[in-house]
Amino acid sequence: MPKITAGQAVVESLRAEGCKYAFGIVGGTFLEILDAFYDQKDIKFISVRHEQGAAFMADGFARASGIPGVCMSTNGPGATNLITGVYAAYVGHSPVLAISGAPAREVMYRDAFQEIDHISLFRPITKLAMSLNKSDRVPEMMRHAFRVAMSGKKGPVFVDFPRDLLDRVSIDAELQPPTSYRTHQRLPGDPALVRQAAQALRSARRPVIIAGGGVTESGATQQVVELADLLSIPMITSYGRNDAVPNEHPLYVGPLGRGGSPEAGELCAKADVILAAGTRLSNFTTYYDNRYISKDARIIQIEIDEKEIGRNYPVTLGIQGDARTVLRELLEGLRAQGAEGGEPPWRREAEGLKAKRQQRMAAEGRLTGPLIKPQRVYAEMRKVITPETIMVLDAGACPAYGYDRLEFHRPRTFITPLDLGGLGFAFPEALGAKLGRPDAPVIAIHGDGGFLFNVQELETAVREKIATITLVMNNGVWGSEKAYQAAMFGDRPVGSDITNPRFDKLAQLFGANGFYVDRVEDVGDALKQAMASDLPSVIEMPVDPKELPVPARVLEAERR
Repeated sequence: MPKITAGQAVVESLRAEGCKYAFGIVGGTFLEILDAFYDQKDIKFISVRHEQGAAFMADGFARASGIPGVCMSTNGPGATNLITGVYAAYVGHSPVLAISGAPAREVMYRDAFQEIDHISLFRPITKLAMSLNKSDRVPEMMRHAFRVAMSGKKGPVFVDFPRDLLDRVSIDAELQPPTSYRTHQRLPGDPALVRQAAQALRSARRPVIIAGGGVTESGATQQVVELADLLSIPMITSYGRNDAVPNEHPLYVGPLGRGGSPEAGELCAKADVILAAGTRLSNFTTYYDNRYISKDARIIQIEIDEKEIGRNYPVTLGIQGDARTVLRELLEGLRAQGAEGGEPPWRREAEGLKAKRQQRMAAEGRLTGPLIKPQRVYAEMRKVITPETIMVLDAGACPAYGYDRLEFHRPRTFITPLDLGGLGFAFPEALGAKLGRPDAPVIAIHGDGGFLFNVQELETAVREKIATITLVMNNGVWGSEKAYQAAMFGDRPVGSDITNPRFDKLAQLFGANGFYVDRVEDVGDALKQAMASDLPSVIEMPVDPKELPVPARVLEAERR
């Protein structure tokens, strides 16, 4: 059994899982891990400018590629800076391994330099948070970290490495391939429940499929489409999961929930049977009320995590299992029964609502005026975006219009903060996504407020030659908050007006491309130029500061 350093054991464990990058900032408590990267050719440490960016990049890499993302920090403020990005991975069920150095054990619990209880900080936002207690257990702990992160409903894991357990320590390391220490089985559904689900779908008059993140994660897109085609079942997607099914399909009506398609909401509200495939029916998908899901609707929920079944809505059938496996079993049962067709009037209604949505978006492509409307920006973008393009939305007002107005044709091409709702998300996530899928164009969409959260990572992008495109819609306000203030208190804004530098010129100072677009007709040309470049690009455009989405609370009041 070969002897290697504890730091080398960490890096070799990352290589065994196929990790290509680790993102972070150098720190004194994990220098032994950093040194182990020096002689590596197939895994690279990428130095960033803020640990939050490192965690977002790791998350973006994992979401785009399906390979675990890795972020690293020193202890104390380095670790606390990781938290928002790790939380994003937790909300997105993304397999991210967060590694932090820690003080030597001999000075712990004595208010040592930058000492803080990492485990208590990370436990609520990870599947597992643990600390190394013995040097020769490094390979074992790394295996366990990946086992937890990659099994069942995936998610982040945090590992804390006390400095003295890494410092010039040689260990006997038995490194193993992932197949030897974690399951690769796809959990099937209960056969009796699958048969009942088939019968419920066959007897339904107005069935709907809600496809969620579990469809993408399990690779079940084809099975969802086959089921929709077999029984003429309309498809909609859960919040932020628009890429779960091909949007061009005639039975796809649109995304449900916050910022989603009104037509999808209208259809879902009429459904008598809802097949919730790989979705928790979460807050921004459903608002936890009956605006989209009728009290009389029968719900069939397919979920890998049994704790999520029936959590937000009572279910008629709750099937724990991998979405692709269960849907394949469901299809086999339906075909064996000779099931086909569906209700023609219901299909026609779905197709009519899809056409209505397309007409609405086409009309937005004709919006004109002295100030650029965000809706028109998305219409221009749709003309040039290719099917393989990965779109990353930030939180905030201008990006919110994208949930209903972007089109997706392939899985793993849409990355959003989901229910995290965190500003500053999109740009660093896009950097990670580009490294995970280097052949795909990657576009981040920001408002002006959110972009400045992590703008410093432009230096990282230029240095590492990560050619993302960032489109910044500049309206000079914290848009979502100003919309709430106006709706609730009238013309009494406090703290919601901001000023900015010229983002195109700022990008150029970093060595990136900078474009300024003040005619909406030029959006497409700017995107084409950016796509053709090997440099990161920032496209800034001024947009109408009064064009803001209607706040959800206002819509709720109107509904009541």
